[in-house]
Amino acid sequence: MPPATQALIITNVVVFLLELSGGIPFDQLALWPGENFEPWQLVTYGFLHDPNGFAHIFFNMFALWMFGSDIERLFGSRFYLAYYFVCVVAAALSHLAVTFLLGSPPVPTVGASGGIYGLLLAFGMYFPHRRVMLLFPPIPMSARTFVILFGALELVLGVTGTASGVAHFAHLGGMLGGWLMILYRRNKRIF
Repeated sequence: MPPATQALIITNVVVFLLELSGGIPFDQLALWPGENFEPWQLVTYGFLHDPNGFAHIFFNMFALWMFGSDIERLFGSRFYLAYYFVCVVAAALSHLAVTFLLGSPPVPTVGASGGIYGLLLAFGMYFPHRRVMLLFPPIPMSARTFVILFGALELVLGVTGTASGVAHFAHLGGMLGGWLMILYRRNKRIF
């Protein structure tokens, strides 16, 4: 496993264990829209996960390993980390903007999903014909189809308000941040 991907997974797992032990100030590090917002939350929320369930961190870290390893090898560790954190911050900003526009009640947001969705986008763009397998149900498909399916699903779920408690527009914001970083990587002059 490449070093930055490994470091991100280890950091997320250590932070999760600290969450379970009550060793970190969860309310200060989670992303809060409104009055409780602090600038550092744009990054720190991406290392927190739902302490009431193992599935949240498991699937995020599985996807980080699955997609992040190849993207890190392609981008190099330095650009990969910049890419990942831009996706995390873009996801946070998108979530804050949507909750503000909709007047949603302030609830904390946590998870690495914004960064994961950015990695998913890069994987689909750079390895479009690579085969991936859905877990439930087990259906093989191309990476490009997988990314389009997940992006469309997040848009539909976000617009309809289905699966409440999930920051669908944060996921889409992570993809947007990833797309902007890929544009930057391909043609730095336009920036």
